[in-house]
Amino acid sequence: MYIRIRNLREDSDCTQAQMAKILNCSQQVYSNYELGQRDIPTDILIKLSEYYNVSTDYLLGLTDKKERNI
Repeated sequence: MYIRIRNLREDSDCTQAQMAKILNCSQQVYSNYELGQRDIPTDILIKLSEYYNVSTDYLLGLTDKKERNI
């Protein structure tokens, strides 16, 4: 899961600091999410899903299908 959020961030040309601001957390906390050193809370997972327009299942590694079902 953690590699996916890093790849999505890098593909969108965002820095960790920019994503932290979007998610209303510190850059260090966001970095810990990407490194797998901190579990990603459900509300943050949903925000990431909405921001990148991918499914939470994709973020969690349960599927390789990115599309969100709205």
